[in-house]
Amino acid sequence: MDFDLVLRDVRLADSAPGRPSTDIGVKDGRIAAITPALAGSAREEVQGHGRLVCSGFVDTHIHLDKACILGRCAHTTKRNPHLAMERVSAVKHTFTVDDVMERASGTLEKCIGHGATRMRTHVEVDPKVGLRGFEGVKALVDRYRWAIDLEICVMPQEGLTNNPGTDELMVAALKNGATVVGAAPNYDTDRAAQIQRVFEMAREFDVDIDMHLDSGASAEELDTLLVCDLTEKYKWGGRVAVGHVGKLSTMPQADLDTVARRMADAGVAATVLTATDLYLGGRHTDRNVPRNVVDLNRLTELGVTCSVGTNNVLNPFTPFGDGQLLRQVNMQGIVTQRGNDDEVKALWDMTTSAAARLMRQEDYGIAVGHPADLVVLDAPDAIMAVRTVAPVLAAFKRGRRTVTREPVRLHKP
Repeated sequence: MDFDLVLRDVRLADSAPGRPSTDIGVKDGRIAAITPALAGSAREEVQGHGRLVCSGFVDTHIHLDKACILGRCAHTTKRNPHLAMERVSAVKHTFTVDDVMERASGTLEKCIGHGATRMRTHVEVDPKVGLRGFEGVKALVDRYRWAIDLEICVMPQEGLTNNPGTDELMVAALKNGATVVGAAPNYDTDRAAQIQRVFEMAREFDVDIDMHLDSGASAEELDTLLVCDLTEKYKWGGRVAVGHVGKLSTMPQADLDTVARRMADAGVAATVLTATDLYLGGRHTDRNVPRNVVDLNRLTELGVTCSVGTNNVLNPFTPFGDGQLLRQVNMQGIVTQRGNDDEVKALWDMTTSAAARLMRQEDYGIAVGHPADLVVLDAPDAIMAVRTVAPVLAAFKRGRRTVTREPVRLHKP
């Protein structure tokens, strides 16, 4: 058989230790064969030399619309409060569609270069920014389809029930290309009403839900429990995710387990935004600062679908970042002290297979018939890729090369 592309001598993420490497053949944008010593010719052959190959990273939570605005925002010398939302809010009126497209494109290209092949980006709408952020990001869906599948979650960052005009803008975005609806009830005077309204929108437009939820220094008044109740009431299980949920990190283990089992039973997934959660959390004290990062390994063990996302890049919420999702999951393992091989493999899944499951991407993974989204990393297996933050050496979207990075060469004397 003639192929369009063959990757030779590569290893799959689920390969058992000591198992021989394999070849992957691609035809017409889809995986056509997976077998050692694959026979046949190809227009392009890539030698993996025993390196890891996966279907690419799945970033379930990023904010392309407000990336790279750090230089525009007011600086603060105070550690608490961080005023990240207020500092961003103060400059949103300056956003234009072209401006959003330029900043989002630059950030998106960095993510692509680090192996992301699927992504959910959260986009704010409100009277200050209107639909300009949404329109700027929406323009990139088709523009970057050659490298990444991009979906938009529309959200009310600065409140919904207390922010007149925002509801209408969210509905407009859902009518014009947004495929997920989000929430940020922490900034609403009636948190429960915002959550209820978002479920109403989800049902009206038959879309998934992805909320910013339960950031805080104590586990009082968990909105996650209301979300679980509504998920079951409206039979939306498997279609709801909650992000951040830093309050869960403050709970005794037994209480955390109770909430985790409730989430698993209801079908509510969890996403941690490790860099942001670390950067923003724990500011209520100047000693023994809590890490504010939920132990996703524990939630996974109890049946919750979990992912690790990038969140913000170079803005007041996270004044660091380069779109490298593998760095985030490496940080997640360090912060939550999960370093055994099985724990690290579970973390890898939170940026690949589990993250794809959260987004209901049923065609994700290396299997015959699936899209030939293939990323080669400079590591022998998934565990070492996470441990070492292995660089991406090549990426392919539907069988077409999208990224090339040469391995490091040392020039010894």
